Amino acid sequence: MGGPEPWFVSAFRSDYLHVYPHRDLEAARREADWLLARGVRGRVLDLCCGFGRHCLALRERGVEAFGIDLSLELLRRSRSLPGASRLAGRLVRADARRLPFVDAGLDAVVSLFSSFGYFGEAGDREVLLEIGRVLRPGGDVVLDLLNPPRVRATLVPRTRRERGGLEVVETRTLADGGRTVRKEVRLRGPQRDERAWTEEVRMYESAEIAGLLSRCGLDLVEALGDFDGTPLSPSSPRQVLRARKP
Repeated sequence: MGGPEPWFVSAFRSDYLHVYPHRDLEAARREADWLLARGVRGRVLDLCCGFGRHCLALRERGVEAFGIDLSLELLRRSRSLPGASRLAGRLVRADARRLPFVDAGLDAVVSLFSSFGYFGEAGDREVLLEIGRVLRPGGDVVLDLLNPPRVRATLVPRTRRERGGLEVVETRTLADGGRTVRKEVRLRGPQRDERAWTEEVRMYESAEIAGLLSRCGLDLVEALGDFDGTPLSPSSPRQVLRARKP
């Protein structure tokens, strides 16, 4: 018999969307416009695409975008998006460490909404090596990461809120010497059983991720603090990186 499933399997079920309702199609459209302004074009992979909102936003703008995610439940939720027919045949269930694409077959890869840092340092390196493998020479990767100094300075230990009759309780801690942020989520409702899961994301300092990108054959082009183009600083809400395969 196998052991317990990894956190990134148990966490990303359809209930996950109750925790992040603000991450909707309209937000994805704004971020897609930013990606296009940065030159993202051609055959683009939305890595860890969830229910496909960024993939759809890119396809609305004429980009030949594809999406992969490990969660079948989230992929099925793509059918509820307005204009979901644009995603027909474009979303695939796959592991980010083993991408189902040929070598040098993509013009860009985007990984958005803190979808990196799930597999431990060795596994995260596998993800970047796979990105480098499927990118054509000159192709770009955009990583939207947590900004470790900001997370450590602003971490709220516990929050409770209600949404659609559900109580969402989130408890946050730091582990691994402050390099990993761990969140325990509990959903409660009068008409359903309680469900709980843990999210555990390894955070990367800017110099650390730049070195990891370099070792995986990718050159850092720019480091920004959000999708508004502001420079990255310790107080930036995000860590948005653009790197290129030579």
